[in-house]
Amino acid sequence: MVEVQDDSGRSGFADAHISPGSSLETRDGGWAFLLRHAQAAIGRDIDDVMADLLGDFEQSKVATTSFVTALEVLRKHPMLVLDHDSVHPLLTPVNSLEARDIEQELEQAIAEGFKTFKVKVGKDVDADLARVAVIQRATAGKATLRLDANRAYSRAQALAFAQGLNPEGIELFEQPCEADEWEANGAVAAVSPVPLMLDEPICTLDDITRAGDMPGVGYCKLKLKRFGGLDRLRAGMDAVRAHGMQPVLGDGLGSETHAWLEACVARHTLDNAGEFNGFLKPHSRLFENPLPFAQGTITLPAGYWPKLDLPTVERLTAESVTFR
Repeated sequence: MVEVQDDSGRSGFADAHISPGSSLETRDGGWAFLLRHAQAAIGRDIDDVMADLLGDFEQSKVATTSFVTALEVLRKHPMLVLDHDSVHPLLTPVNSLEARDIEQELEQAIAEGFKTFKVKVGKDVDADLARVAVIQRATAGKATLRLDANRAYSRAQALAFAQGLNPEGIELFEQPCEADEWEANGAVAAVSPVPLMLDEPICTLDDITRAGDMPGVGYCKLKLKRFGGLDRLRAGMDAVRAHGMQPVLGDGLGSETHAWLEACVARHTLDNAGEFNGFLKPHSRLFENPLPFAQGTITLPAGYWPKLDLPTVERLTAESVTFR
């Protein structure tokens, strides 16, 4: 989490989550990056600070995003200013493994208003296909599914899974192979009966262009934390559509702060279920005025602006450094 204040008393905050293993970024590296740039920012023009941060974007994308976005919040970026109510549906994961438990879980989630479900695959092809079939039967005519292998399949496994898949009710198949295995993911996309979505490889406009040239890739998933700020994220969302694909947005490991930021971008750029549901998973929320959520949707009322619950933030903080 980064908090910033300027000499006129305006303040802003943002955060982002470094997920070990999903990229070369580390938490220690991101922390060191922020300390270095925070100290260098004191007394300098905001535009210059943002330019320096984005100039070092490749060193630590998530850390850069948290700092740049905090500055965008300080400036009350136009995408964050709500002049009318905004409602956006979220997806939710399917956690159960046994058929009876799956049916009960889905029945409850549908009653709670969810209409899109994420199904994790990637462990065992036959078992994955069998579980997906159970979920398809339970959601038929009621909801759509997104399948996510989260980079866990080998090329051969991913091909076998795709070729054995019944496409009924399935919106997309996400990231079957490792992020840097573009050829393997492309081979799966070419045979998959549902559109493929790339996730971890999508960090720049060049990545989006490359994905758009791959037959069978119909979606790109973008996350604010990988794009360096609100403006850059919106440019990425627009680029996905310009290359004939559909964008999906959201970090399922993001905090309440990150969900607010992504939801504000989504209201301008997204027409499918958001994946910015990470704030529903922890026991504690970060805002005094919690992000409004009901019936499977985030509802942002006109004029909404979050305020940090400082006692909660302090309780959850492991380490802090202040530069003045």
